Amino acid sequence: MRRTLAVFIATLLPALAAAQKVEIPNVVEITPKLVTSGQPSASALAKLKEQGFEAVIYLAPPTVSDAVRDEPLIVTKQGLTFVNIPIQFGKPTEDDFETFAGVLAGLGGKKVLVHCQVNLRASSMVFLYRVLKLKEAPEAAYKAVSAVWKPHDAWATLIEGQLKKNGIAFELY
Repeated sequence: MRRTLAVFIATLLPALAAAQKVEIPNVVEITPKLVTSGQPSASALAKLKEQGFEAVIYLAPPTVSDAVRDEPLIVTKQGLTFVNIPIQFGKPTEDDFETFAGVLAGLGGKKVLVHCQVNLRASSMVFLYRVLKLKEAPEAAYKAVSAVWKPHDAWATLIEGQLKKNGIAFELY
């Protein structure tokens, strides 16, 4: 009986640990204070304060199909700052970037999660912020983007246009 119980517990514990694991797609830690990702689940959002987060910037319209309907409430109930910048995926603009950059800069040294649905908007906007505002080398900053995707279409146009406008020679790869 004891052996059966021990085997049962040994198989049950990993399953319980997996069930409690917070799943957030395409997480990329830029620094200990800046993280990008895809859409966290409601339960993952509810645990952000436990992980030291102080703010969330959500870069998709709240009406997209997999948005967490109560995300602003879930985040602010923990005492975190929540900002939604509803960037249309097919039409990102320079104004979208400038709004994002202003919000991120305004959060100072807070630990921030920047997310969208898959981490395409988030990785791209954070890349531009790092290169244009923090003056990081584009080759180093782009590694976080290429871990998730290769920007194309409107996103490649936005990124390349912003880099060119700011005199930065860098080719997306």
